[in-house]
Amino acid sequence: MGQRDSEALTRLRADAADIIGRYPRARSALLPLLHLVQSEEGYVSAAGIKFCAEALGCTETEVAGVASFYTMYKDSPAGEYQVGVCTNTLCAIMGGDQIYAELASRLGVDPHGDEHHAFVTPDGKVGLERVECNAACDYAPVVMVNWEFFDNMTPESARQLVDDLRAGREVRPTRGPARLCTWKQASRILAGFGDGQAADGPSAGPASLVGLELAKANGWTAPAPAGPDGGTT
Repeated sequence: MGQRDSEALTRLRADAADIIGRYPRARSALLPLLHLVQSEEGYVSAAGIKFCAEALGCTETEVAGVASFYTMYKDSPAGEYQVGVCTNTLCAIMGGDQIYAELASRLGVDPHGDEHHAFVTPDGKVGLERVECNAACDYAPVVMVNWEFFDNMTPESARQLVDDLRAGREVRPTRGPARLCTWKQASRILAGFGDGQAADGPSAGPASLVGLELAKANGWTAPAPAGPDGGTT
C-alpha cells in the first residue's frame, strides 16, 4: 500500500468512527458508511465492502447484499456528474422518455440497449441512467444531477445541460444550492458530512405551494383530529 492509500485509509477510519458513533448500534451505520467509501472511489468497490464489514463487525456478504439492493450505490465508477432522467409515469408522458433517448444518443449509446444501465462517457465526466420517481412530479419532466433537481426540462435544455457538464462550464440546479457538487462530494454529504449548502435555495418552489396558497385564499383548514371518544378535540 502506497502513502496515498495509507493516508486515505487513515482518513476513512476516522470518518467511519465518527459515523458509527452517531448510532446506538454499529450496524445501523451501514448506509452512510457505504456513501463514505463511495465518496473515495466513486463507487462501492470490493475493498469498500471489506472496509465496511470490518468497521461494523459483519460479513462482506451482508454488506454486499445491502449495497446491491439500493441503486444509489454503484458497483462500477460513476460519472463525475451522474445524470438521472426520471422515466416514471408522469415524467415519461411529459417527455422524460424522449429526453433520455436523446441524451443517450448524444453520449453515444443505444437508448434501447443494455449498455445504458452503467453508461459513463469515456472521459469519466458524465454518467447517464434512468431513475424512478424523484418526488417532484409538479416539475415534470425532471432530471437530477448528483441528486440535485433540474426541473421542467426539455430535450433541448437537457442536451445543453450535458454539454455544459462535459465542457466544464458552471451549472446551477433549479432549486437548492447554487453550486453543483461532484458525485464523490455528494456521496460524502450523504455520509453525513455537510458542505454548508443544506439551507441554500428554496426547498419548495411555486408549483409545490399552489395547494397551500389556494387553501389560504379560501380559508380552508384541515379537519380537527378526533379525540379518544370519537369527537373532535
